[in-house]
Amino acid sequence: MAKDDLVQVEGKVADLTGGGIYFVTLENGLPIKARLCGKMKRFNIKVVVGDRVTVGVSPYDPTHGLITHRHKI
Repeated sequence: MAKDDLVQVEGKVADLTGGGIYFVTLENGLPIKARLCGKMKRFNIKVVVGDRVTVGVSPYDPTHGLITHRHKI
């Protein structure tokens, strides 16, 4: 699936685990698991608890997603 096929939603990072999995609470209150997309890993962009992020969620499995953008405060 291409990155263009993902549904873009905004949320807030609630928790993170040691394996690079972030728990993100979306605007509508649903919690999902997300990981960093490739360009965020490549350019070494750090995401911490409390950051607002844009998550690309697959229409086939809405419980997992890719963090594609970290919003500046």
